[in-house]
Amino acid sequence: MVIVLMGKAMVENYQDKSKYSPAGYTALVERYDLDVIPNWHRSLVTASGIHRIESIGGVIVEIYPSKYRPGDTLGDHLEFALKYDGTNLAILTSLFQKAGEEDILGYVRSKPTGKYARRLWFLYELLTGKTLPLDDLKQGNYIDLLEPDEYYAVTPIRQVRRQRINDNLLGDPRFCPTIRRTDALRGFETADLPGRCRQVVAGYSPELLKRALGYLYTKETKSSFEIEHIKPTSTRTERFVALLQMAEKEDFCRKAQLIEVQNRIVEARFRDSDYRSAQNYVGETVAWQKERIHFACPKPEDLADLMDGLTAAHERMNTGGVSAVIQAAAIAYGFVFLHPFEDGNGRIHRFLIHNILARRGFTPEGIMFPISASILKNPADYDASLEAFSKQIMPLVEYSLDEDGRMTVHNDTAIWHRYIDMTPQAEAIFRFIELTINTELASELAFLAKYDMAKKAIQEVVDMPDRQIDLFIRFCLQNNGRLSARKRASHFDFLSDEEIARMEQFLLSAYRSETLNDE
Repeated sequence: MVIVLMGKAMVENYQDKSKYSPAGYTALVERYDLDVIPNWHRSLVTASGIHRIESIGGVIVEIYPSKYRPGDTLGDHLEFALKYDGTNLAILTSLFQKAGEEDILGYVRSKPTGKYARRLWFLYELLTGKTLPLDDLKQGNYIDLLEPDEYYAVTPIRQVRRQRINDNLLGDPRFCPTIRRTDALRGFETADLPGRCRQVVAGYSPELLKRALGYLYTKETKSSFEIEHIKPTSTRTERFVALLQMAEKEDFCRKAQLIEVQNRIVEARFRDSDYRSAQNYVGETVAWQKERIHFACPKPEDLADLMDGLTAAHERMNTGGVSAVIQAAAIAYGFVFLHPFEDGNGRIHRFLIHNILARRGFTPEGIMFPISASILKNPADYDASLEAFSKQIMPLVEYSLDEDGRMTVHNDTAIWHRYIDMTPQAEAIFRFIELTINTELASELAFLAKYDMAKKAIQEVVDMPDRQIDLFIRFCLQNNGRLSARKRASHFDFLSDEEIARMEQFLLSAYRSETLNDE
């Protein structure tokens, strides 16, 4: 019997060791005094016969009856962790740095063909770069490193003969995100968002879609800049639009291309010729010489290796059968968390979403949708997707700021940037994509179709130049479908009352279901 409880009101005091004993990662973190980002799943064992699950501050706390109690060795808790807590590469790396190699050896030797022992053996050598004094396995079936029904994994896999393991990780030791198959992500998988996107555009003519595309490029550009409270010049706008137009033609997730993108979207004074060589951070000034730090980026000496890992993970997912949205989440959010440039990281992060989705065929050819517009309208959701990582890592970063606001990071933080659980970011990007398809893309195409209908009808009343018809429609849409007396006097004094009344009626007919001044 499993009881599922939600909310802090139902949480007991799990610190009472006489009632609850930690297991898996929870036990190992306490035993080895590890400074870690908490695992998404926390396991406790109690003498009670009830199996229950509670959600506490985004962490699943699972209480197991006594029959689940593991032994007390390192190997016992590691096996329990892989079985019930998932595969947390960051905690395992931190643990392997502190635990004795003999303890790992003893566990593997006790179960040399066991699937959890083989996985831990492989992960120990992968994450530490050390080779345990063990002979390669000579027999036994190959097993998946990650359970494909629990994690997003690449296919085809890389077979490792030594432990007879199918390495299906999304990356390698330099950068390897993990994304769990949550109920929310399973739901998005079955929603067929690419099909819905194609359905939205299917009802419109190629001519209208071509016109819409130009507007959508501009809207995406302005929204992406506005998220960062930047008003771009016309030149910078045109450069970003040109970049978006290339999104489905070229893979930009390579070092040379990323530097080229950065150079095209920032002011000339802030163009980089390589990844940054200084420590940067995301923060805000709250008083004279006082900064509120939201996020400390990786140390510059760690950046080249991390970025090489990011681009390698991108290549692996390109041909690894991973969902385009999962790849976009892992790479685009991974990029912005690594923050490789002094300026332009956020805009490149959002551009990479388009680049990956377009090249993977998620969107119909020649169509892009303004995901930044959805982000701009839902800033709290976007901030939450960034803070799902930044708020977790900041308590682990030891830093200081000098009087000029320059940051120095004093401890090793690379491990937390290498092995990020990007499940929250994947869920967020799916939500933004769904919202964009259902609202931004659908409404823009519908608006243009109505615009064409109104324009054609107005032209039959008075055969004005296109520019004046466009101006008439714009003025009316800004005034609930009516031409104001002031706009008529300044721009349309040559029209009769009857002509204006008929033109307004055609416009109201075309947009009768809309709140016109919201357009």
